[in-house]
Amino acid sequence: MKLQIRSLLARIGEISATPEALPDAADLHEAGLSSYGTVELMVALEEEFGVEFPDTLLTHATFGSIDSVAAAVAGLLGRPDAARDAA
Repeated sequence: MKLQIRSLLARIGEISATPEALPDAADLHEAGLSSYGTVELMVALEEEFGVEFPDTLLTHATFGSIDSVAAAVAGLLGRPDAARDAA
């Protein structure tokens, strides 16, 4: 799952470092992810994983790191253990 998230971040292209080089807990906003980029990421995640983010997850913290994005998507999929998967 995290590899897919990194791929989506690379496609959006706002991160100052290559997404592959970012630690899972790195702050995506400090790395260059804008509010517009966050929306692009959310839409890409919804399409990639077939989920829909509820209003309660539309927060700065949800999209703050690869770890937090993976946890949110895994929760929406009903597979909380999936967030730990590198792939």
